Amino acid sequence: MSIRIGANPIGWSNDDLQEIGGSTPLETCLAEAKEAGVEGMEKGHKLPNNGAALKDKLAEFGLAFVGGWYSTELLKRSALEEFEAAESHIAMTKAAGASILIAAETSNAIHGDRQRPLSERPRLAKGDWAAFGAKMTEFAKRLDGEGLKLCYHHHMGTIVQSERDIDAFMAHTKPPVHLLLDTGHARWGGADPAGLARAYRERIGHVHCKDVREGKMRQSNAEDWSFLDSILGQGAELGVYTVPGDGMIDYVAVFKALKGYSGWVVLEAEQDPKKAPTLPYAKKGIAHLRGALKEAGLV
Repeated sequence: MSIRIGANPIGWSNDDLQEIGGSTPLETCLAEAKEAGVEGMEKGHKLPNNGAALKDKLAEFGLAFVGGWYSTELLKRSALEEFEAAESHIAMTKAAGASILIAAETSNAIHGDRQRPLSERPRLAKGDWAAFGAKMTEFAKRLDGEGLKLCYHHHMGTIVQSERDIDAFMAHTKPPVHLLLDTGHARWGGADPAGLARAYRERIGHVHCKDVREGKMRQSNAEDWSFLDSILGQGAELGVYTVPGDGMIDYVAVFKALKGYSGWVVLEAEQDPKKAPTLPYAKKGIAHLRGALKEAGLV
């Protein structure tokens, strides 16, 4: 069993709203990540898109490539068409040395639209899950043939957001489809992340760890904010998400439910670095993760 702690560039920069953290040089992002205790990084827009160059840049700072987000559009195209559309992402991932592909269906998602409140997020009709799941399973099998594990990212503002959505997705897909357990998206979406870990432990292939400020979550839900306004916060106030140990999620319970898990545990925060300086928060989050992993018996 092996657990490695990685990080998502969100906090140092943001792919959905690139002006957030946009002035921070890539070298500063990577140096601070290494200082905080990170072993690997996921893909962000500041990193090279060429796999070999990406691997070399991370290696300068003693970091491995964890993997990167890929937006599927399987509600619009076939699994073969999706596989062909993913050709460059697959090539980059393999050349950079990663073995997972993080996928999320975004053909009708609203998480990147600051004008759309989360109440307008798309929902898949009960009768449409089987066809969608079959396409995702075929896509995963094609990726498996390339030596890549598909890890599906449930996400606010998409068709797989709530606990019911996650259950439907898992019921209508088969291995080699794996679930990316995102503690922050799970909790905000109404699910217990430890409960999801217990239910789907054998198919969880990747873990994202960010915490939730309960008061901000409730305010966002009550006032129906967009996803981006929710994570950025209003005015000088901080947003819904923060690092592990700074919110409401019990990470010891999550990791106990993941007994036997082997893979990456990825730190996230999705905060504006002008309001929440990244390095201190990253150090706090990683310290909390290490302590929770040890208490849970995973390391």
